[in-house]
Amino acid sequence: MVGIAATILYAALAAAFVKSERLGFSPVEASLAAYAAAALFSYLAHRSKTFMSSGPHRSEAPRFLVLAAIGLAIACGAPALLTAKLGLPLIFPIVITCLLVPAINFVVLDRWVFAQRIPDQSGDG
Repeated sequence: MVGIAATILYAALAAAFVKSERLGFSPVEASLAAYAAAALFSYLAHRSKTFMSSGPHRSEAPRFLVLAAIGLAIACGAPALLTAKLGLPLIFPIVITCLLVPAINFVVLDRWVFAQRIPDQSGDG
């Protein structure tokens, strides 16, 4: 649910930033600003809700930023490679990005970024 909420937040902010005459963002600037805001939301929500991590921000935040940069690189690189270089329709890199990035994110968030968990208080082990 956090990933879906972050995606919706990104889309809403990117659209709002582009339409805002006061901000004067280009589409690329709007997208990057929205991505940063959605990434901050995603970090905080995943840390506290999804993975309930007890690790320190000083180690988890930089790891999360590395993962976010990889996701951004895939989102930019897939269209460049698959559409511009290989001539495939835009739907291919979009689908690949929508499937690949969340799957990679979940595994890396679980195993590396938020590996320190708050102990289970329910007694279920």
